Amino acid sequence: MTSVLEQLLLPAECLLCHALLAERDVSRIVCPVCRHRWRPVRPPWCERCGQPEPHFGPCRLCADWPASLTTVRSAVWLSDGAREAVHALKYGGLPRIADDLTAAMAAALLPIDAASVLVPIPLAPQRLRQRGYNQSEALARALSRLWRLPVVDVLVRSRETATQTALTPETRLANVAGAFAAERDVPVSRTYILVDDVFTTGATLAEAARAFEQAGARRVFGITFGRAVIPDFT
Repeated sequence: MTSVLEQLLLPAECLLCHALLAERDVSRIVCPVCRHRWRPVRPPWCERCGQPEPHFGPCRLCADWPASLTTVRSAVWLSDGAREAVHALKYGGLPRIADDLTAAMAAALLPIDAASVLVPIPLAPQRLRQRGYNQSEALARALSRLWRLPVVDVLVRSRETATQTALTPETRLANVAGAFAAERDVPVSRTYILVDDVFTTGATLAEAARAFEQAGARRVFGITFGRAVIPDFT
């Protein structure tokens, strides 16, 4: 119902450049030209966390991640309109834009298989009430239609956390420590693909993967739409 109302109320123009959408794109929110401007995150990169090289020695970004979190990828850099698209998803009341974002995410190089399932990063209850939906779940549901993988709700927020936006890498880790819990005795034969909107330091994905590891999972991936170009911790 929400999607139908959005299509009736919103003009048939691109959210980013305001160009009129062609008839074949009227179900979209971002036009093909603006989607083409999003810069894909490409190798060379750290094979584990996807952080672009050059690296001098072992990658420090993922050195302290739980062993179960083996692969994380992001679709595009958080620039050239991608940041505005994420903002519309999170704060603009436009969960339907997830279809545009996951069209880019679907090309990510993740070794998925028939045992893989998608797990959205859960929102804290208060933030979920304020927003009305979980942007990570919107991405997971849209991605499931492209990858033909199920979405499972086996991860919960065990406590409220402050927003990560203005925190330093060190305080990000402390902020999300112990913030997630996974169902006990999750099937170890499954690959759990954590879905989130933006990767900055990987603290949220790492802590969510830690919860899965404590529940018995051995193989966890992560995928996000955006990756912060240069984290602003000033």
